[in-house]
Amino acid sequence: MNTVKSPKKPLIFYYLLVMVALILFNALLMPNISEMRIQEVDYGTFISMTENQEIGEVEIQSNRILFTDKEGKQVYETGLMDDPNRTERLYESGAKFSGEIIEEMSPLLNIFLSWVLPVLIFVLLGQLLTRKLMKSSGGANSMMFNMGKSNAKVYVQSSDGIKFADVAGEDEAKENLAEIVDYLHTPEKYKEIGAQMPKGILLVGPPGTGKTMLAKAVAGEANVPFFSMSGSEFVEMFVGMGASKVRDLFKQAKEKAPCIVFIDEIDAIGKKRDGQMGGNDEREQTLNQLLTEMDGFEGNNGVIILAATNRPESLDPALTRPGRFDRRVPVELPDLKGREEILKVHAKKIKIEGPVDFEKVARMASGASGAELANIVNEAALRAVRDGRKGATQADLEESIEVVIAGYQKKNAILTAEEKRIVSAHEIGHALVAAKQTNSAPVQKITIIPRTSGALGYTMQVEEGNHYLMSKEEIENKIATFTGGRAAEEVMFGSVTTGAANDIEQATKLARAMIARYGMSEEFDMVAMENVTNQYLGGDASLACSAETQTRIDKQVVELVKKQHEKAIRILMDNRVKLNELTEYLYQRETITGEEFMQILNG
Repeated sequence: MNTVKSPKKPLIFYYLLVMVALILFNALLMPNISEMRIQEVDYGTFISMTENQEIGEVEIQSNRILFTDKEGKQVYETGLMDDPNRTERLYESGAKFSGEIIEEMSPLLNIFLSWVLPVLIFVLLGQLLTRKLMKSSGGANSMMFNMGKSNAKVYVQSSDGIKFADVAGEDEAKENLAEIVDYLHTPEKYKEIGAQMPKGILLVGPPGTGKTMLAKAVAGEANVPFFSMSGSEFVEMFVGMGASKVRDLFKQAKEKAPCIVFIDEIDAIGKKRDGQMGGNDEREQTLNQLLTEMDGFEGNNGVIILAATNRPESLDPALTRPGRFDRRVPVELPDLKGREEILKVHAKKIKIEGPVDFEKVARMASGASGAELANIVNEAALRAVRDGRKGATQADLEESIEVVIAGYQKKNAILTAEEKRIVSAHEIGHALVAAKQTNSAPVQKITIIPRTSGALGYTMQVEEGNHYLMSKEEIENKIATFTGGRAAEEVMFGSVTTGAANDIEQATKLARAMIARYGMSEEFDMVAMENVTNQYLGGDASLACSAETQTRIDKQVVELVKKQHEKAIRILMDNRVKLNELTEYLYQRETITGEEFMQILNG
């Protein structure tokens, strides 16, 4: 798309440039101007010129001697030495003693040249620049450095614009937005039946799912002007500037209607007004102006507002009510089919060698967003270039998933033989406990090669399909799998290491959610003890109960994790021979596939 850009450098840039130039002139050049005729010489030259009667005038100061040649055209300077016959020699050479060879500049003239003249030049240049910039950008509207003017980027349709075909994995969101495109193309059929299009559409979802890309696709499909601006760009240092920008943005939009206005990260200005003293008055004034523009006395015919946010729960209710943002379009993480389509879209941008099973890659990248999938494809292309190949392969895509999840391989990290054996037992413990439980995902790969994320090894489990619900038994089995690594260390070596730190954290988090959030505790039944905020930004959980209840929850969490830990130890004890065999195999190979693991386990 083509972008209509505002002037890159504001007027203040030119003021600062001139000020710096004048300061450097005053500090560096002015001192040199006053003493540019003085030439430094050594004391021997002074004696030699005295004996040759080449000195015209001489001035002896407290720390130096100034003297001129016979013509008086050049002034020399030398240091003051202990010379008792100096005055006698000077008289004999015919030199004249002077009181002031270098005429000192008067204080008033010094002040004028040092400060008054530069300031006058600065003001004159500032006036010339102001007039020039005002003529080039529309006169009085450019005053005050364009403060209060909307700096939204205006895109016009072009042949390389983003279309819905370029956005994969979000079929429901595209279906919702396609109706907006149809309305912008043929509003008559909607008006004929009396239907009105939503004034505002709010795109909500986790980071990287394609909210901004969907907004651009709407503009590309509708072939109408598209105004794009971030919510943080409205908030200024001066109170009232943000509201002025909102007014100017909607004024421009009405002039180009029908059009689309896209405000990214709208939570920067749309947070709930809590009424507390000392709040950000600038942000609230900006929000109030936005509310008025969206649903005031004057309608915005033909102006569709799209907004995106990762924190819909923080938005002001007045902003999300019908009549303003009438429709909420969730842009969630893609499912298995969506991940496969996204991978195919991005794979068209790189060269592929050999057959690629995109379904298998999509299954391995469970839980990845659109941006992460694009990064996976790019990492595969980079790996192919590093290996000197002309195209990416299936192995490149699978390895790039591991790079995104766990980081690059640490080639310089060398484990001792004992550490390597402990890590092997740890990872086999995870895989063996998972394989011996009925509701666990199959093992895809096991490796003990250290990664840059800090992991000394990991076990990759891949779900066979889409998985939206988890039963109580499945969560318990998952906790047991988390504890399998530590359990293997205890069974094989009779001691424990720090390698299970992340496993312990994940198991505890899952056990607490079972009891406090999912209602899977017999004591608390279907009572929520935990609240989750920022569900699209990781989900911050906080307990909402008394201290006594928290103590009981902690006790149940400990009992639950301990119970699953004991179950993992029993599974490994019952399969001790296979545990030893698989650990030795992984120790020798460093990386094994799920097929190799199952062949040894079932052999």
